[in-house]
Amino acid sequence: MTKSITISIPHELGKAEARRRIDDGFSRLTSQFGGAASNVEKVWEADRLSFSLRALGQAISGRMDVEDALVRLEVDVPAFLAMIADKLKGRLKKEGQLLLEKKK
Repeated sequence: MTKSITISIPHELGKAEARRRIDDGFSRLTSQFGGAASNVEKVWEADRLSFSLRALGQAISGRMDVEDALVRLEVDVPAFLAMIADKLKGRLKKEGQLLLEKKK
């Protein structure tokens, strides 16, 4: 049984810059899944990034939809990781906000 984690991260970057930062910083986000993620795959289709990886011996998949002022992240975690889903959600949201923070 999987559990879905959904995170919405507002931003002021515009769609193109948000997408670029996500693409460049994707490994930083995946490191939140227990350090060394392996078998990382990511595919962009228009403004949706679909991804999958293995962490802690578990298969994880998800999607990121990039909008003009919001990024919506959905991650499907297996039952083994569902018990730490809230902690994982907080870490992903924090890293996502840092990644999409508007630099002055």
